[in-house]
Amino acid sequence: MSHLTPWAAGLAAAALVLVPASATAGPRTATAAASSATPVTSAAPVNSAATASAIDAYYASAEGKTGAALKTALHDIIKTQSKVTYDGVWNALKVTDQDPANPNNVILVYSGRSQSKSSNGGGVNDWNREHVWAKSHGDFGTATGPGTDLHHLRPEDVTVNSTRGNKDFDKGGSPVAEAPGSFTDADSFEPRDAVKGDVARMLLYMAVRYDGGDGFADLELNDKVNNGSAPAIGRISVLKQWSLQDPPDAFEQRRNQVIYDTYQHNRNPFIDHPEWVGSIW
Repeated sequence: MSHLTPWAAGLAAAALVLVPASATAGPRTATAAASSATPVTSAAPVNSAATASAIDAYYASAEGKTGAALKTALHDIIKTQSKVTYDGVWNALKVTDQDPANPNNVILVYSGRSQSKSSNGGGVNDWNREHVWAKSHGDFGTATGPGTDLHHLRPEDVTVNSTRGNKDFDKGGSPVAEAPGSFTDADSFEPRDAVKGDVARMLLYMAVRYDGGDGFADLELNDKVNNGSAPAIGRISVLKQWSLQDPPDAFEQRRNQVIYDTYQHNRNPFIDHPEWVGSIW
């Protein structure tokens, strides 16, 4: 099995600095409390070697695989998960996307703004739940499953969320108000540089996790825009570039671990092993 890349092993412990006190080192049975966990601002030190070993063990059945076989193996691993209700997503995002510098705030994904956790809602300057894989692409709405999967749900300013809408991802366009460094045109959205890789890896996760089972559409990536209601999002060529350009950082690593420990008990493999992007696509 290919072990964690050096940067990943090094970040494995650092990424857990803000893990909720209720987090554990491995999967647990889902509980009603999962959607209402509260954050703390520090945690006991974590042994990075032990964490890396646990992550390797999680992916053991993918050992030695590449291409389509790797994609299938990863799907079989990550499909085992607990699920969060759409209402429960509000509280979950307050933990997964907590501002490391201010435990009272969350970081908005496209805007990059640190905003009060309590300002969630539908008002112009509130933040709401952005589906990075637009829910109309596959018509899954807010149904428990892809519609509530925390691995692609992020806090975002209500107006910016509306501007992104259900557009595919590509380069170019006009600057987006309230989202410095982001651009949009009639059929695509380009996020700021600091989260380009995050966006790519969220979409890649969705394409592996949802393959036509669970009563939902088979989500796939393609190299087009204007995918509309088809269960597809593009452009894969651009997303691959973004994944290389913006490798996982401590915030993204921590987020992945919190989702695993506290909520869904599954992982985004492309955060743990970004080299698998090129192996599958």
